[in-house]
Amino acid sequence: MIACHQSHIKFFTRTFILLVVLFLSACNNSSSSRIDRQSKTSPPNIIIILTDDLGYGDLGCYGSKIHRTPNIDFLAQEGTLFTDFYMSSPFCSPSRAALLSGSYPQRIGMDTDNEGKCVLFPVAKKGLNPDNINLANHLKKNGYSSACVGKWHLGDQTDFMPLKQGFDYFYGVPYSNDTNPTFGDRPVFSRAFPEIPLLENEVVLQAPINQTRLTKNYTTKAIQFITQNKDNPFFLYLAHSMPHKPPHSSFDFKGKSKNGAYGDAVEEIDWSTGEIMETLKRLKLDNTVVIFTSDNGASRLVEDGKGSNLPLRGWKGTTWEGGVRVPCIMWWSGKIPKGVQSSQLITAMDLFPTLCSIAGNPLPGDYNIDGENVWQFITTNKKTNERPFFYYLREQLQAVRYGEWKLHLPLDMEYVGCWNMRETSRELSLFNLNEDIGETRNVATLHPDIVELLLKVAQEARSELGDVRQKGTNFRKAGYIENPVPIQKNHTD
Repeated sequence: MIACHQSHIKFFTRTFILLVVLFLSACNNSSSSRIDRQSKTSPPNIIIILTDDLGYGDLGCYGSKIHRTPNIDFLAQEGTLFTDFYMSSPFCSPSRAALLSGSYPQRIGMDTDNEGKCVLFPVAKKGLNPDNINLANHLKKNGYSSACVGKWHLGDQTDFMPLKQGFDYFYGVPYSNDTNPTFGDRPVFSRAFPEIPLLENEVVLQAPINQTRLTKNYTTKAIQFITQNKDNPFFLYLAHSMPHKPPHSSFDFKGKSKNGAYGDAVEEIDWSTGEIMETLKRLKLDNTVVIFTSDNGASRLVEDGKGSNLPLRGWKGTTWEGGVRVPCIMWWSGKIPKGVQSSQLITAMDLFPTLCSIAGNPLPGDYNIDGENVWQFITTNKKTNERPFFYYLREQLQAVRYGEWKLHLPLDMEYVGCWNMRETSRELSLFNLNEDIGETRNVATLHPDIVELLLKVAQEARSELGDVRQKGTNFRKAGYIENPVPIQKNHTD
């Protein structure tokens, strides 16, 4: 009996020791896994902060003397500031589609709405096609959690909204903050618009929204998402509604700037950026890429205060530099150079392949996009091989840049603004952007060889991406619904 009892003791002792070893091993593996996710060799967290209609000259680090932006200025000191960063359109919907897809809007059918207007209006038939690869659904394949907080504006039908595009969470508005019922009184529209709703996932929380709380609410939800996902790779797309007209801000910022409601909104965005960066510091999330930029240039139509695109020429809705060249700051502790100002030409379309690559899940080699992986040029500040950039307004190619040279093309019919076009006899004009950033001196007659080269480059773009009178040869269709319906309060299906 004693021998049997002792054998049982040995058995249970060995079993207990084995279980303890396995338990400790599991704990160590779990701890190691958490440490690996937070290490600098693991995939980085990604945060894109996208403002709406913020101008090139609206930040202190870009020369503003009227707006107080200490948090964004400090971000520039700690990271890299880009002087030649471009959006692919001077309007909201196409530029956002290009950022998420890595493609010119013309390639994916997002250059206009289904009626030929410049952006997607409420209850539009078109939207970003969820069958295409985009930044959110591709990062998801690599284990990323993702959230879209803020303004979407890529189709308000359920099939086109963020949850169908790879995002795990959505809090925000489906379109611009000026598309309210009275907007429909403009003669160009045959219908009134619904009240602007605030959604969480697919549930309407408010309709109409309280716009004075938008920036603060977005910031709160963004910080909640970061905190909840601090142990796993995450992608946060924080797309502010401001300072798009009509600009709003909360009580803490209203009337506090030197530039009316517009300046108040800009300074609250600066506060928001500081709160995001403080959260990363508090949670020790140094392994995070932060990109701050704008969807296009400042608009000249704001009534209370004014945005600035200086020293650039032009405004939102134009293919002058002020319409599409925007502020951009990138930060990643220990990876992106600190305190650098880069004149490297980078576009928002480059973010898609670049971020997918550093996340460890490069795009398929046969997937046709227009952006390039520019990571080595971000980290080394070396000049890349020159490549053209095309300035489209809706489906019309109006200008092309190659290196320091920008050619405005001759046009007999010119698209103007969101829905107008006019007959014109606009002659070509050539500018050296290194010497004349304000596009004031036409030097076309002095450089006929450059003009000839850029005309050939423009024709190649027309063949590939299309133009007013011709279809491109390599494009993907946008999403389309024949009978769209307005978002209904408490609509959850």
